[in-house]
Amino acid sequence: MIAKVLSGTIIGVEGCLIDVEVDFSGGLPYFDIVGLPGSSVKEARERVKAAIKNSGYLMPPKRVTVNLAPADIRKEGPSFDLPIAVGLLVSMGVISQEKIEGCFITGELSLDGAIRPISGVLPMVVGLKKAGAVSCIVPKENAQEAILVDGITVFAPNSLAELVAHFSDESLEPINRENLLDAEIDDNLANLRDLADVKGQENAKRALEIAAAGGHNMLMLGPPGSGKTMLARCMTGITPDLSFDEAIELSKIYSVAGVLKGGKNTASRMRPFRAPHHSTSYAALVGGGRIPKPGEISLAHNGILFLDELPEFARNALETMRQPMEAGEVTVSRAGVQPVTYPARFVLLAAMNPCPCGHHGAGNNKCTCTDGEIAKYLSKISGPMLDRIDIQVEVQSVRYSDMELDNVAKSGETSREVRERVVTAAELQRERYKGDGITRNAQLTPSQIQKYCHIGNAERNMLKMAFESMGLSGRAYHKILKVARTIADLAGRDIINVHDLAEAISYRNLDKKYWR
Repeated sequence: MIAKVLSGTIIGVEGCLIDVEVDFSGGLPYFDIVGLPGSSVKEARERVKAAIKNSGYLMPPKRVTVNLAPADIRKEGPSFDLPIAVGLLVSMGVISQEKIEGCFITGELSLDGAIRPISGVLPMVVGLKKAGAVSCIVPKENAQEAILVDGITVFAPNSLAELVAHFSDESLEPINRENLLDAEIDDNLANLRDLADVKGQENAKRALEIAAAGGHNMLMLGPPGSGKTMLARCMTGITPDLSFDEAIELSKIYSVAGVLKGGKNTASRMRPFRAPHHSTSYAALVGGGRIPKPGEISLAHNGILFLDELPEFARNALETMRQPMEAGEVTVSRAGVQPVTYPARFVLLAAMNPCPCGHHGAGNNKCTCTDGEIAKYLSKISGPMLDRIDIQVEVQSVRYSDMELDNVAKSGETSREVRERVVTAAELQRERYKGDGITRNAQLTPSQIQKYCHIGNAERNMLKMAFESMGLSGRAYHKILKVARTIADLAGRDIINVHDLAEAISYRNLDKKYWR
């Protein structure tokens, strides 16, 4: 008897259903797995045999053939252990084929028959729903992500023996979807950095507010100790929450990366903040590996990617980010592996010193760098990379008057106060672009800029003068209009005026001062 079990695998961040077919036949005892299995799938033979034996069942001494269909998709990982074991038990007559019809099964097996968590359950269950199935069996640690998909009944046994008992008497209770422990909106800002803790730097705070409201990339340049990193850490506290669809999309990426094991971070509404070290390789940034996995830019999808000490990153690592910054996705191709595409729409937040010692242009005469050293340091950030950064702001040295402990008036606005304006502007954008497939000003295409970024004659003349005198590119022209649109939204204006445009242009002066 041929047993068929419904299971799945991951291609990029999308689930792909796989039929696990198991057949016993005569001949010398042998266990073969076909259908383009990876090495970890082939190793399932020993795990499955030991798990079945230690669960109290004896495999007959026959030839076993397991086929993973379709055979043209490469299968990786231990997620096929449980469906293969179930297929064997069906062929042995322990479980009825009718009991598993239409039921999706996935999970890794321990040698004692315990079911272990795996990566990628959420996208597999999403693909399962699209195929019309209504129930699934997943490891207990993955249940929190599986129940995020509405309309799917989720069972989560602890062991293979418990699963066999369930197919006999339906002893397992489905996981209650109301217990979405981590799916609530997390608006608790108490554990985040507060803008009021940053002394002075009003210009940088204003730029950070604009970047958060419109989803714009931002670069902060200034001497050590001026507050660049602290400002960056404050950004999460002023950004609007993820929508439920955005949270599910991000959770799919985290599920594939293995971050959701144990139910942690499942469908969190807090926007991600990723801050990789400057020694991070380009593969870790954009994704890849022998078995491709999402990189930092995908883990920061719909959130913030903070690159501190920007020139210290490898130049090739920064250059590989240029295309994803424009496209909002990255395609990873490796020899012998099917190309995969990961979402990567993030806000790039970068910080850097103006020179190797950090004091060039600070006005304190501390800089010890030669002109050649400064030029070499700044040249690590290429022109095309710099052109893709919407807002470039200089962070000045902090003054003593800003740091006085008893000067409460200098503390400025709190993150909660700024966040109210940002959320209002973000909702305005979401409503405006409802039928255009975008949610934020930074995502505007050239045709959408023509539609939504109207300016008058005075604004046109100002933009023309800036374009010609500053030698701006076509990309910079569009980015100025996008930033001006966000500034107008923060002020509640439908039309971009001269002041909005002037402020947006002022955020493009940094490269002219330091790079030319």
